[in-house]
Amino acid sequence: MKKSLLLLSISLLAITTTIAQNKVKKETPKKETNDATIKSNTFNRWTVEVSAGRSKGIKPYNDGYFGSNSNDYLGTLGFNSYSAGVRYMFSPKFGLKLDFSSDLLKNPVSDPSDDNKSLPFKTQQYRVSIQGVVNAARLFDIENELGRFNFLVHGGLHLSQRTPKLETLPKYNSTEDDGGIVFGLSPEFRVFKNFSIIADYSVLYNFRQNYAWDGNYSATENNLYGQMASATIGLTYSFGENKMHGDWANIVTKEMLAVEALDKKVGDIEKLMDDSDKDGVPDYLDVENNSIAGVAVDTKGRMVDTNKNGVPDELEKYLANNYSDKTETNTILEGAKSESKSELIKDLVNKGYVAAYFEFNASKPTDMSSDGIGFILTYLRSNPTSTVDIIGYADEIGNSDYNIKLANKRSKAVKDILIKSGVNPYRLNIIPGAGTDRGIDKSVDAKSPEARRLVRKVVFQIK
Repeated sequence: MKKSLLLLSISLLAITTTIAQNKVKKETPKKETNDATIKSNTFNRWTVEVSAGRSKGIKPYNDGYFGSNSNDYLGTLGFNSYSAGVRYMFSPKFGLKLDFSSDLLKNPVSDPSDDNKSLPFKTQQYRVSIQGVVNAARLFDIENELGRFNFLVHGGLHLSQRTPKLETLPKYNSTEDDGGIVFGLSPEFRVFKNFSIIADYSVLYNFRQNYAWDGNYSATENNLYGQMASATIGLTYSFGENKMHGDWANIVTKEMLAVEALDKKVGDIEKLMDDSDKDGVPDYLDVENNSIAGVAVDTKGRMVDTNKNGVPDELEKYLANNYSDKTETNTILEGAKSESKSELIKDLVNKGYVAAYFEFNASKPTDMSSDGIGFILTYLRSNPTSTVDIIGYADEIGNSDYNIKLANKRSKAVKDILIKSGVNPYRLNIIPGAGTDRGIDKSVDAKSPEARRLVRKVVFQIK
């Protein structure tokens, strides 16, 4: 049976290696959650582990047999369990572990005068297990806080064989095979780049155990059930030349510190280059950090106003070239000499010169509408006490009830964009469109696709 377990161990190891190699071949570089700097080829995946410690059968025992010496404060000390295994980490958080263990269980040494001493027994157990491994420090994103410390959680299946080795036992040298589940916790302390000290506490549950741990048949009431605990300490070695490996990805090196410092400098530069009003002038150089979207500015971020009438040249030219009512346009421009720029913009917005447009049957603004929405965003940022009504419209093609709902969806889509841009929702009000149809604009020729495009819109009223 020892040969069978050894062959099984070798087979499982081969299967594990094949799975791992196939995964590496198929794997493409990607970011791991909370491991953005750890790529698939930057850490050593394979680790071997050897350990020794104490294992103890918890139950079942027959009458007169004990697993511990009741007179010893810490129970019976000494090594009776030895194991060796290999671990492969698929990612910095998850892996697979295969190990082989040997446990020699016997009656604890006790004072000969002790009336409660155990009857003599000696049972040899061999076991092999395959388990999933979770790097808990990385899973909970606390590896930086733990530093050189780490802890792994593992669990899976095991196969075992027990053989009574005391000649006085009825089943001397008769073997029993069974299996069950195992899970445990393994704290680690990194000593060198590839070496660590590892402790482990595991609990095993057997589901087909005819023998008690004392080597005799188990009592019927135990219902073929067994439990054992194991505590060991050992060493691990990670194969590979990478500075990182499956357990210790956050080893601080001079190269990593240099990269971190460079990243910080790049981040500081990116922050300096922020452009809040999107006028092409970085904030740290921008004198007028609330310029209107789409309006030309000088090198200091100031809107160009050559004739000094309070209206940016771009906006003045736009009004003069695009609206047939020159009298009204001139009145607005002349009024700018005596009105504040904010009041002028408010008047333009409320008269419908700023709008967001939509494709047929769509509730998402067209790409060209970003300037109009940006115009409103800039105004609200510059006038923190102002609020705005958002009024949606649809053309008259189709079902009226549907079009009214579509008009409201368009208003909500624009409101959501402004909220995600940092505007307080309480400053934004959706109201039904004007007219008896509450959002259906019938002011254009319904037979003209080009004209209908002009009424699929959202307009604004600044309060």
